[in-house]
Amino acid sequence: MPPANPYDERVTDAEPTDVEPADPLLSPEGLQFVTDRHIATLSTMGTDGAIHVVAVGFSYRDGIARVITGGGTQKTVNIEADERATLSQYEGARWLTLQGRARIERDPASVALGVELYSQRYRAPRENPERVVIVVEVDKVLGSRGMKA
Repeated sequence: MPPANPYDERVTDAEPTDVEPADPLLSPEGLQFVTDRHIATLSTMGTDGAIHVVAVGFSYRDGIARVITGGGTQKTVNIEADERATLSQYEGARWLTLQGRARIERDPASVALGVELYSQRYRAPRENPERVVIVVEVDKVLGSRGMKA
């Protein structure tokens, strides 16, 4: 059998690895950036048409960003009226913006997952029996060099 062409990018006899599959939206640097502890902003459209921007912590996994919050907050009211949402975080010259459609999930399993992922990135939140999770299905990423896949 002739030797493999070193310029051929196809891998024919690859062995399994422990490497996680690549994220379709974020580069490894972008994934690290949304794993490190940073505060972000969540922007939603207010019911009066104004942009509503608040500081939040969020988690990201598999193209979905999650924000835990109390039910009835202005951000949940806004999302129930208009599903557009944008999360942005920055550190120095590095920045990343995640845009998508948001929904409010109230079921215990979804809220528990939101709390678990938040706790991994930040710390365990205080108890809140009114807690809900904002789920943003990210469909657009903007960012500084090296953040996007």
